[in-house]
Amino acid sequence: MPSSDDDSADKKSAWVQVANYSQLAFIFPAATIAGWLIGAGLDRWLHTSWLYLVGLILGIVAGFVELIRAAMSDSK
Repeated sequence: MPSSDDDSADKKSAWVQVANYSQLAFIFPAATIAGWLIGAGLDRWLHTSWLYLVGLILGIVAGFVELIRAAMSDSK
């Protein structure tokens, strides 16, 4: 019969996994918005009209990189 310590460790492990996955729900949009804002700021500073797209793409890539890192760390 498993002890109550094992049950609490399993529940904690499940809650840790939920927290790790829910963090991605905030990181992905935050990286995208941050990239867009940096690009828009560079557009204003350098008087261009296309750097916001570069920032947006880099933010999306950063979000996907973090998604892949989280998936790879959970598979170990």
